Amino acid sequence: MAEISGGEIIARMLQKEGVEKVFGIIDGTYFGFYSALHRLGIEIVTPRHETSAAHMAGAYARLTGRLGVCMASNGPGVANILPGLVVEQGEGNRVLVITSARRPSIMYPDRGGAYQCFDQSGVIGKIAKWSSAVSSFDRVPELVRKALRKSWEGRPGVVHVDVPENIMNGKVKADVAFWAPHQYRHTAPLAPTATQVESAAQLLIAAEAPMIHAGSGIIHANAFDALRRVAELLHAPVTTSWAARGALSETSPLAMPMPHVKLNHKVRNDADVALIIGSRVGETDWWGKPPYWRHPSEQKTIQVDLDGDMLGLNKPADLAIVADARRFLELLGDELERRKGEIKLEPRRSRVSGYTRTMQDDRAGWDKALTDMAVPMHPAHIASVCGDVFPQDTVLVADGGNATIWAMFYHQAKVPNTIVSTFKFGMLGAGMAQAVGAAVARPGQPVCCIIGDGAFGFHPQEVETAVRNNAQVIYIVLCDKQWGMVKMNQQFMLRPFKTMIFKHLDPDETIKADLGEIEFDKLGQSMGAYGERVSDPQQLKPALQRALASGKCSVIHVDVDPVKHMWAPGLIHFKKMHEEPKG
Repeated sequence: MAEISGGEIIARMLQKEGVEKVFGIIDGTYFGFYSALHRLGIEIVTPRHETSAAHMAGAYARLTGRLGVCMASNGPGVANILPGLVVEQGEGNRVLVITSARRPSIMYPDRGGAYQCFDQSGVIGKIAKWSSAVSSFDRVPELVRKALRKSWEGRPGVVHVDVPENIMNGKVKADVAFWAPHQYRHTAPLAPTATQVESAAQLLIAAEAPMIHAGSGIIHANAFDALRRVAELLHAPVTTSWAARGALSETSPLAMPMPHVKLNHKVRNDADVALIIGSRVGETDWWGKPPYWRHPSEQKTIQVDLDGDMLGLNKPADLAIVADARRFLELLGDELERRKGEIKLEPRRSRVSGYTRTMQDDRAGWDKALTDMAVPMHPAHIASVCGDVFPQDTVLVADGGNATIWAMFYHQAKVPNTIVSTFKFGMLGAGMAQAVGAAVARPGQPVCCIIGDGAFGFHPQEVETAVRNNAQVIYIVLCDKQWGMVKMNQQFMLRPFKTMIFKHLDPDETIKADLGEIEFDKLGQSMGAYGERVSDPQQLKPALQRALASGKCSVIHVDVDPVKHMWAPGLIHFKKMHEEPKG
């Protein structure tokens, strides 16, 4: 038997799971863990703030389909990582967090007055899928295996193991067996029964107007090709949750991108059979209720999810199936292919053609903003120009209130799984670290981060993290020097008539909604990034081209018209989304 630390046991178990990256700030309380990672060739990516470690791990997991791992030291380190864990759990990203804790003799429960001590497992257990504190050296393998098992069960989210520093760093003579993943957890995709597949196919073939609604389960299952095949066989329009946007390439005539909000409502009301896959049908999906969806009495619903708790959660399901999204779609595609001659496509083609014309009309209306060449620029230009400059498979990270809306309305997701944001949580500042995590997930490729000046200010120091890790993140900061989305709300609350007539109020008529000047390009330069500032829309494209040519992390400060920036498209729908549907 050889001497081994608890930290090294964890590191070797992660190696068995195929983990190649761990995100976190180094600390002596888990030296036994991260020093073992280093010896084993597992790269440690160190941000400037612990919450950024969680966001990096979440983005990495989402884009690779692998386990995202982050770490935090006891007390303040764990306190700092909590916001990131809340978000990654909410967004449904597969993250394992390893934390150090004070020795068992003084915590669980807290002896009283213990330094850097609080109920870490109890707090994280309230926000994560699963959390446990290790009580003794010999339980380390058991509890880490359980965490990994929980991580791969059901809907992805956050799992946590809290390890006392004396167990993490102390060495004990032990004969530890390192099991392969298939020896302690289910590794094969969960398949539906043949009867379920046949029943689903029958409903979809017999339907006059079938539709598919795709959620993040498509992304985590890497089910993009299978989704496209089924949609094309059925000639069924595909709507998505905000988080699953691009699950079907938006170059497909069957893709109904989320910004076409009214059209999405029409598609969902026209459908007599809805296949909902990998989605909870939450608030941003209008809970699956009328008037935004057809009434359940007139619409059959097939719901497929890896997590049985999601089935019929917000919308009743006529056929509820617990299965991996990819495996279900592959089997459904085979069944539809076999019965191809039974599918009546002409009425469906006619209906989808009408949807296409509606999208063309919507786009023509939105694109009028691109003729506005005033200085400072109209925010519509940013995502549109990025679409011309960046390669099609570039990951877009969107962060901020109105900045994210402008990005979503003027970006086309041509390649699946290339959009990252916090669509469920709307967490300002998360994009700074998500972009670095995306660059780590896809080395050698640039990452485009469209972010508001307010959001950038939450974690600007992560620019240095990108520079240090040779991550070519191009941060494009939309600067209006105000809390734009909040200011718009204030204006309608305080002086609605003046707001409608003049589009804005004087500075003294709103409450603490304005911000001061920050030269973000120079801030980026101070950390080693390439930086430029532009206000003229004609100068944006060459500035982005220079940023890409630099091969470095870049910060492009873009001055946008503050009034035009406030009036982001679709805000009325965002407001209505917060109201409970009447149906």
